[in-house]
Amino acid sequence: MAPKNILDMSGRVALVTGAGTGLGARFCMALAEHGASVVAVARRAEKVEGVAEAIRRDDGQAIAVSGDVTDTASIAAAFDAAEKAFGTVDAVVANAGIAVPGRAAEISDEDWRKTMATNLDGVFFTAREAAQRLLKAGKHGAIVNIASILGYGVGKGNASYAVSKAAVIQMTQALALEWAFKGIRVNAIAPGYVVTDINRDYLTSGKGAEMTKEIPVGRFGREQDLDGALLLLLSEAGAFMTGTTVTVDGGQRIGLRGS
Repeated sequence: MAPKNILDMSGRVALVTGAGTGLGARFCMALAEHGASVVAVARRAEKVEGVAEAIRRDDGQAIAVSGDVTDTASIAAAFDAAEKAFGTVDAVVANAGIAVPGRAAEISDEDWRKTMATNLDGVFFTAREAAQRLLKAGKHGAIVNIASILGYGVGKGNASYAVSKAAVIQMTQALALEWAFKGIRVNAIAPGYVVTDINRDYLTSGKGAEMTKEIPVGRFGREQDLDGALLLLLSEAGAFMTGTTVTVDGGQRIGLRGS
């Protein structure tokens, strides 16, 4: 008898925010490769359409939706589009996030609020919309929030980002506690430094190379390094996991201050 693939996502409808580039785009590809119908959501329509088109070229199922996670009406419209195309969303990746560097004494009100609106409010609004629809449809599902190892330990110049990601970790536990008995699992992934198109130039520079000395495995993450954690938490393989934050960082959290 052939072994069962417990990471299979066939028949699942997955919605990913922040899907236009970087980790979000990779999450979409990984889910499609494992059989999910994917709804790629991001503010920049041309970027997210490129992700959906790449999936369709590989014979996967995907649509692109332009949306802003800080706007609840926009989130609802994305779920409406998903339901029209594929049915009820039962796998969610709340990935959209921003980082605005700045020392705490110097960060503007606008930058602080913008960070919290995207990284914290947007994650909550996305998870809440997913849960409301799953409950109404009487279906089970799984939600993965994207946190960061900076939710556990901080460095100078990243107060707003670190605070927002720490809140995501706590929110994940709170939502998991409320929704588990209704068949909705909520977990998080806390990535370390992962090379993407946005940060590639810096992380591959001399200064970036110095940072690898703080990572026990001796390198930065690759986008595909998160595939295993993502699929574990969304698939049948993680059926008994909720309220958990999985760290994927090459061991870097071990040495973080405040961890």
